[in-house]
Amino acid sequence: MSAAIKNLLLKIADDELIIGHRNSEWTGLGPILEEDIAFSSLAQDQIGHALANYTILQKEFGEAEPDVVAYLRTEKEFLSCQLVELPIGEYDFSLMRHFLFDHSESCRYELLLKSSFIPLAQLAKRIKGEMKYHTLHADLWITKLGAGTEESHARMQAALNEAMPYALGLFETSDYEDELISTGVFVGENALKTMWLERIAPIIEHANLKMPDIANIDPKFGGRHGYHTEYLQPLLSEMSEVLDLDPTTKW
Repeated sequence: MSAAIKNLLLKIADDELIIGHRNSEWTGLGPILEEDIAFSSLAQDQIGHALANYTILQKEFGEAEPDVVAYLRTEKEFLSCQLVELPIGEYDFSLMRHFLFDHSESCRYELLLKSSFIPLAQLAKRIKGEMKYHTLHADLWITKLGAGTEESHARMQAALNEAMPYALGLFETSDYEDELISTGVFVGENALKTMWLERIAPIIEHANLKMPDIANIDPKFGGRHGYHTEYLQPLLSEMSEVLDLDPTTKW
């Protein structure tokens, strides 16, 4: 049972760590000052959520301290989905990834409120409020740009089409799926995907965008089992650059 919960915690935390670092790359580069601040705040929240999950791993299961888990593992050991590791691209892509990812995390934590694993249920209760503001921000900009000018609409539709196969990779199942469901730790990735689709579909429609045909999309799976794109390793090297100078240093 502990292996199943550890796997769940690790993939949640890895997603949040990696997208947090990706979103932080917009600091100083946002198209307007308000959005520069917004993406920096999103990044800070997401890395904080990652820390909280890594801390549960340490306290409940005796895993290494969060800094070690976050910065001293190999690429193959990361369970993050491929969506979060993609470069930030243009702002339209980052906004769409923000929309798709944060709604999935909001749904995930909402479902985890009823988890039989109490530390995770308690964490979900703390994080749920923050996720509300993440999704409100995403919804605002998806709607504003999707239903905006001809160019903004076309760019947001293209970003949605590009991001959706990777977003579906968020719901790649693990070898522990049946165990997590049967013990009440988590209702499962398929239930999460259903909830997510029901949540995002009306927003996409309101934004005058067309939902891609999910049934005919091949999800970008692999990340949950350690298979990543070419973009993750350079990011991990950059993230751990200072720590690698002397891993024994106490800051």
